[in-house]
Amino acid sequence: MSIFEQDLEQNRANFEPLSPVSFLRRAAKIAPNHIAIIDGHREFSYSDFWLRSNQLAAALSQRGIGAGDCVAILAGNIPEMLEAHNGVPILGAVLNSLNYRLDAATICFILNHGEAKAIIVDSAFTNLLEEVLTLLDRELLVVIAHDPNEQATSLTNHLDYESLLKEGLQNFYIDQPKNEWQAISLLYTSGTTGDPKGCVYHHRGAYLNALGNMHTLGLNQDSIYLWTLPMFHCDGWTFTWAVTAALATHVCLRHVDPGIVFQMIKKHSITHMCGAPIVLNMLAHASPDQKTTFQQEVHIATGGAAPPSAVIESMETHGFRVTHLYGLTETYGPATVCVPQQDWTNLAGSEKAQRMAKQGVHYVTLEDATIKNVTTMANCPTDGITMGEVMIRGNTVMKGYLKNKRATQECFAGGWFHSGDLGVQHPDNYIEVKDRSKDVIISGGENISSLEIEEYLYRHPDILEAAVVAQPDEKWGESPCAFITLHEGSTIKEESIIEYCRDNLARYKTPKTVIFGPLPKTSTGKIQKYLLRQLAAKRES
Repeated sequence: MSIFEQDLEQNRANFEPLSPVSFLRRAAKIAPNHIAIIDGHREFSYSDFWLRSNQLAAALSQRGIGAGDCVAILAGNIPEMLEAHNGVPILGAVLNSLNYRLDAATICFILNHGEAKAIIVDSAFTNLLEEVLTLLDRELLVVIAHDPNEQATSLTNHLDYESLLKEGLQNFYIDQPKNEWQAISLLYTSGTTGDPKGCVYHHRGAYLNALGNMHTLGLNQDSIYLWTLPMFHCDGWTFTWAVTAALATHVCLRHVDPGIVFQMIKKHSITHMCGAPIVLNMLAHASPDQKTTFQQEVHIATGGAAPPSAVIESMETHGFRVTHLYGLTETYGPATVCVPQQDWTNLAGSEKAQRMAKQGVHYVTLEDATIKNVTTMANCPTDGITMGEVMIRGNTVMKGYLKNKRATQECFAGGWFHSGDLGVQHPDNYIEVKDRSKDVIISGGENISSLEIEEYLYRHPDILEAAVVAQPDEKWGESPCAFITLHEGSTIKEESIIEYCRDNLARYKTPKTVIFGPLPKTSTGKIQKYLLRQLAAKRES
């Protein structure tokens, strides 16, 4: 035994399990009167926020909910959602945030799969809940958080959220978790086929990823964060806890409408927000009467697929500072960040935007993210050319998939999380995602990145949205097919789009077919390429 291990034991004085609940406890102690949450006419201080979260935990405990039990929530970006992100973990229970855009059958599956014992429901979604309850073949404690703008629900056998809080003790706090590996939340992937998989998060990962977010976006006590990202999505990418850790102010927003977002930015002096690339696209293309001017710089983080550089460039022009993140549900949301380099400030707008569209380097709170050969598990050369799979390792990777040992083992093969995304690593070690493995187009033996073609399409002034998929090709096996949504009033034809691509891309990368119309999207705003592939195949046959 090393001399550094002798008589030096772990105890409460020198080791405490990490949990993001400690952020709210701290905030209530040192900034009790600071505004924590703004929701229309409702405002809550950090003292209020802490008190209500404890009351929620106490009341659920008195109703028979205990450590390890699952508590679901079906709600928009409202204060009760933030309270649940603290009150449920205080109890040692597991929070299951539900995507309210899902159909009743899928929500019913999730409630049964996660064995939820209670559900907190935003009154805006009581109609959806009624459908779910007709499918559910067991009893469930139902708590309704009433939106003053919604009509009273016709549901029976439910509790009122505010009445429930009054049942709870004000000083209920329990030292949770006993083990930082303990589950804190359950989030389901929005898979395109089969049943969704349940990703289990632990307290340690939620704590670290929240601090990673706080560091990456520079959140502090003067920050005012607008909730343009759904809190149900990866626990709001863990910003539900990160904003609190920074002692910043949460500003709730139920619906993302460009006009309302710009109004909120000006009214509340918003400094930070997040959103999928589709949100940036909406803001960049908002009509002049929707946009407002504001004095402060607004930091906006985006993630998922690379936002087209044209969209980044447009956002920067309008006073936003864009931070490009990358991650998955399995990695608590953000796992990498495209850290701006000092010399980028001297670059032209379009060239700078192209650099910013890379996925970048791993978070300071993550151990590693790299590009590997999926067969040999060897690191791919950092040449910006050699394609491999994005693989991730660290404390901010999920525990695994609930009740799905096979899928868990497959995604963790070789001691790394396999993302399913294909990309390259540049000489500066920045990762650039080229495509999902299933979205690569193989034409005449050549691999074509659909994202590369989309990048050029988004630069066309007539194009609002674009998605490129493979279509069967008798000669080449596959060829690119572009699905495009045009700006209102545009009358551009297929031939002009194809000619534009020929002028900017290698000939074999040029779409053979262009189809105009709205693009199908998932409940989280992702374009459903599998549906587009089906449409392309039917059109070719």
